Amino acid sequence: MGFVIGIDGGTESLRARVFDLTGACLGSASHAYDTHFSPGARAEQDPEDWWKALGIAVRRAVGEAGIPADAVEAIGLATTSCTVVALDRAGKALRPAIIWMDVRAEAEAAEVLATGDPALVVNCNGRGPVSAEWMIPKARWIARHEPGIFERAATICEYQDFMSLRLTGRRCASLDNVSMRWHYSTLRGGYPRSLVAKLGMEALLDKWPADVVAPGDVIGTLTAEAAAHLGLGLSVKVAQGGADAFIGMIGLGVSKPGQLALITGSSHLMFGVSATPVSVDGLWGTYADAVYPGLHIIEGGQTSTGSIINWLRRLAGGTLDLAALNAEAAALEPGCDGLLVLDHFQGNRTPYVDALSRGAFVGLTLGHGMPHLFRATIEGICFGTRAILDGMRGAGFTATEITIGGGATSSDLWLQIHADTAGLPVSVPASTEAPSLGAAILAGVGAGHFASIDEGMAAMVRPGRRIEPRPRESALYDDLYRRYAQLYPALKPFNPARA
Repeated sequence: MGFVIGIDGGTESLRARVFDLTGACLGSASHAYDTHFSPGARAEQDPEDWWKALGIAVRRAVGEAGIPADAVEAIGLATTSCTVVALDRAGKALRPAIIWMDVRAEAEAAEVLATGDPALVVNCNGRGPVSAEWMIPKARWIARHEPGIFERAATICEYQDFMSLRLTGRRCASLDNVSMRWHYSTLRGGYPRSLVAKLGMEALLDKWPADVVAPGDVIGTLTAEAAAHLGLGLSVKVAQGGADAFIGMIGLGVSKPGQLALITGSSHLMFGVSATPVSVDGLWGTYADAVYPGLHIIEGGQTSTGSIINWLRRLAGGTLDLAALNAEAAALEPGCDGLLVLDHFQGNRTPYVDALSRGAFVGLTLGHGMPHLFRATIEGICFGTRAILDGMRGAGFTATEITIGGGATSSDLWLQIHADTAGLPVSVPASTEAPSLGAAILAGVGAGHFASIDEGMAAMVRPGRRIEPRPRESALYDDLYRRYAQLYPALKPFNPARA
């Protein structure tokens, strides 16, 4: 049996996992790296730290797996997206990488939106906003504020592309990343030349990799330097990956039209698979061919979800027993004795696209305790998810089931409320480490073990739990959701953030 490695290059660390071709994880290791923060919402990392972490994590994971290094046939990577690097002709970074959470390019993002270019259809049907996190605003910031760096840069790309270059020597970009964050479109002829021209940044087109490679396609084999760094053989293939959350769809087994991946953590990210392109105000996409050939991905997201639970924990002095709290909250009826939560604690990403919206607890009484606050928070988050699903339905995409990965899967209550509020079945695969498994599946495709990503998922994504919506609770939540939907417009005039 062959073995493959899935790499998950995250915000705080890089994790390597060794898998066999049935999806069993045999070895896992991670190595952390630093993020450097500075005023102006800036956050940067040293690309050499990613490379160092890759070597350490791969060697440790292979050692834990107890397999010979020459048994590894291929590797795939899932990394943070919108993490922009400027490289010289030798592939060395000219400055620290501007990572995804860095929003210094807010003014540049507004300038991109002001062009009104057709490529902006993926930004809420052209209405925007254009995120300051995305590639073009960040590249424009470099050109404006560090013109010497911009001029010297032979390549401006992302974390994913930097690693591909160091591993194989090939200068290329991931079709996944460029489709969703660079305004590239296979339906409109590739890179957004008209948009870039309107910004007077034609030079950027020469700095972007001309070679765009789809997920699962082989970029190349390891260079001698890379093989020595990772402790692997020269014959190891590197399969193209992409953005961690999108590659996570593969690790969750979500690839059929009507399926929706819900990736949970501090925030919620939703990715629906559609057979046809759709665009609508309040939602991102769709992105053609970004993950699967011939299919389109529609995107929604909630800014604050698990982070609100962490906020409750901090309010309680960090002493919350979440297992006990889940049990107590499960004994309450839907609606928590009249308590509703608006989940916009850090604004609303979709479907309102309102960064100034704020959260609220409505209906508090002296009879409410922490279990009420806990359950009402989960209900509010799940109502926020339903609002996005309703927006997708209005765009012509109707989810038939939700597949969940990440932090929320540790709470049976949370999973059940998601099913009840959405009125849809919820599936949880056996492995919820979706990005690394998705990257490993792509490695299996690249190694030739699977003829397609779907075939790889069928072999490596193991079934787990399935939660069905309960008719009584779903009916109760339908009424509560109508009340939740009134909170945002009712509270909007009273928001001090708008002063």
